[in-house]
Order: sequence, then structure tokens, then C-alpha cells
Amino acid sequence: MISGVLALVRPRQWVKNLLVAAVPLAAGSILEPEIAWPTVVAFVAFVLASSATYCLNDVLDADADARHPRKRSRPIPSGRVGRRTAAVLAAVLAAAAVAVAQPGTLRWVVVGYLVLQVGYSAFLKHQPVVELGLVSGGFILRAIAGGAATGLPISQWFLIVTGFSSLFVVTGKRLSELTWAQGAGSVVRRSLTHYPLTYLRMMLGVCASVSIAGYCLWAFETSDGRPGAVWTTVSIVPFVLALFRFALDTDHGRVEEPEEVVLRDPVLLSTGIVWLVTFSLGVAL
Repeated sequence: MISGVLALVRPRQWVKNLLVAAVPLAAGSILEPEIAWPTVVAFVAFVLASSATYCLNDVLDADADARHPRKRSRPIPSGRVGRRTAAVLAAVLAAAAVAVAQPGTLRWVVVGYLVLQVGYSAFLKHQPVVELGLVSGGFILRAIAGGAATGLPISQWFLIVTGFSSLFVVTGKRLSELTWAQGAGSVVRRSLTHYPLTYLRMMLGVCASVSIAGYCLWAFETSDGRPGAVWTTVSIVPFVLALFRFALDTDHGRVEEPEEVVLRDPVLLSTGIVWLVTFSLGVAL
């Protein structure tokens, strides 16, 4: 039962919530105590909120997951956790997320995230294109939460990069799912039936282009007047290479779980680390 509950809240996916630290990191203030603590609070609030939505989503998807060759081992379709237990856990985690979120601006962001994800899990995930926007919207709200928790201003270029980069990742995930499903001769996710491979590849290219352009403008804006400006500019190179490497993994159908492909692809992981180091140097110096 305990192992089933732990699997249900998906601790491996909590890494996505580190996005709340993006605004403080870009501002070069993340190590200041008055900034670091609110950032930790925002991270905890989104861990609770995202875990609540995972529980709800698995309750609603239990029948479809039971027919999936890999997802049928999840806690609910496998019978390790009952649907009622998972539903109660989702409600408790959602309430805890709202209670933890302070100040009030962060609380509204968390509430907005929960409403968005409930709508997605209940029925909007079956609407093509709309479901892509809703998933990427969850990432944007995580990024906004970092600014709401700390009171730091958020760059418009930062929001553009976050929005289109997350849309790039979500589109890549769908492309990998469709590639695998067609190879297996079946499609489990209903929205996949509406996506031709050519359409998803076109979206992937558009999202990558906007993300790269937005990141360049964001990097130049962030480095303006800073001694470490050269490092922020250099960070553009690993950022672009990481996108291209992720796109390659996507085309090979290896990105059904984006948070895991980073660990399985040492080149992508190394490129991401180089990006983080160069950008951190740019904002810290």
C-alpha cells in the first residue's frame, strides 16, 4: 500500500517543480535567505499540488491504463491502491498545497494550477492542441510561482522561453508516444488519433525556433550591464544543442517520459549541465 501511494504521487516528476527557482536564479538572488525560503515554499506547494493532480489523473485514467502494456502496472490499474483512496489523497494534497502557499499571490497561482489540471484531467486532455497548451500552461504557472513567491519581476522574454520550451517538450512527448503507438499497432491516448506525425514535427520545429529566439533575447536582456555577460551569451550554445538533442531523442521515440530521457541520454544530461553552469556564472558574476 505504501509503495503504491509513493508510486501514485510520482516523486520522479517532482523535478519539474524546480522551475519555480528559475526567476530567482535568473535574478542572481536565489542564495539570499529572503529569496531562498519563499522559493522553497513555492517548490513544496507545487510538489503537493502536482502530486494531487497525478492522483486525480490516474483515477480517471485507470480503465485506459489497464489496457496499456506499460501503464497497467501503475498503482490503481494494478490494484495496489483503490480509486477511493487515491481520490481522497488527491483532495488532501490539494488542500495542503493551498494551505502551504504563502503569500496570497502564490496561493492564487497554486489555485489556478489546480483548476487548470482538474479541467485537463477531467475532459480537456482529449482535445487536440488544447491539451498541449494546458500542459505547457502548467509549466508557465510554475515559473510564475517563483516570481509570485519572492516578489521578483518576471521578464516577458522569460515567459516566452518558458512557454514555448515547455510546449516543445510536451509536443516531443506526444510525438514519441505516437511513434511508439504506431509501431505497436495501437493508440491508447485518445488525443493521439488526431495528430499526424508531420503535424507534430512541424509544431516541434516552430516551438524550437521561438524558444531559441526568445532565449537569445532573454540572455541579452539578463546580461545587460553585468560583469559576467559573456557567460550568459555563451549559455545560448548549450541551450540550443540541448533542444536539438532532445528533438533527436523525440524522433527516435525515446521521450515518452521526458524527465527520464535526460538521465538515460548522457549527452543531453551533459549539455544541460553545461548550460546550467554557464548561465549561473552569467547571473552570479
